Amino acid sequence: MPEVPPRNQSASLRRALAVLEHVRDHSGVAAGLSLTSVAESLGLAKSTVLRLAEPLVEAQLLSRDRESGHFRLGPGSLMLGQAYLVGLDLRTVAAEESHRLMHEVGGTVHLCVPDPPHVVYIDKVENETAVRMASRIGSRAPMYRTAVGKAMLAWLPEDAFTAVVAAGLPPSTTRTLTEPASLRAELARIRTRGYAVDDRENEPEVRCVAAPVFDHTDTVTGALSVSGLTSRITAARVRVLGPAVAASALRVSRALGASR
Repeated sequence: MPEVPPRNQSASLRRALAVLEHVRDHSGVAAGLSLTSVAESLGLAKSTVLRLAEPLVEAQLLSRDRESGHFRLGPGSLMLGQAYLVGLDLRTVAAEESHRLMHEVGGTVHLCVPDPPHVVYIDKVENETAVRMASRIGSRAPMYRTAVGKAMLAWLPEDAFTAVVAAGLPPSTTRTLTEPASLRAELARIRTRGYAVDDRENEPEVRCVAAPVFDHTDTVTGALSVSGLTSRITAARVRVLGPAVAASALRVSRALGASR
């Protein structure tokens, strides 16, 4: 066999990956994608698509129906995805993003997971130049009066809300939401804007902004937040921090395989 120049090998690999990605992006088509459809969508000749798809089919990343010739994702794609998911750990995946967010906004960053009616703090990245937050890794807090808790509760099933209400909604400050109807209305606002705010509801002089993190099944699996004194996180600054925290949480979600 004549040697293929490295540049040509790289170009072929990229085009083969483009074929795989195109089939992946249209995996909702029950009948699969025809050879003609793939070729026309990618601007390639049918013979080129067949040549590029051959090693993908051999590796079972793609499968091709014997009768219709249509392409679908193969079982090798599933095994590859499962292998990726097995190696994921929320704290590890979120670590880089948590540090980046801390340096970007200057507050203390928390990573939490749900345990209705509470949240559990599993990581904390503290800004050494700011006042230290009282939270610690492994500690728990009520969902209804924390930004991380409300961020997760907004996307959790109804039974989580029921558990929170059943545990009671006693006030921690004068601003704590203590009525189920008020809490439910707040969760609806969180789903609309994409992030939650704890405006002195858990501690008198602390504001917190949080956004949910989703896993590969698009189920909420945690929340990322930024906390600080009200003198540093003003009401006006919340409107800037909200989208920034939501963007960070989205990047973590994507790394976990979420499609949101």
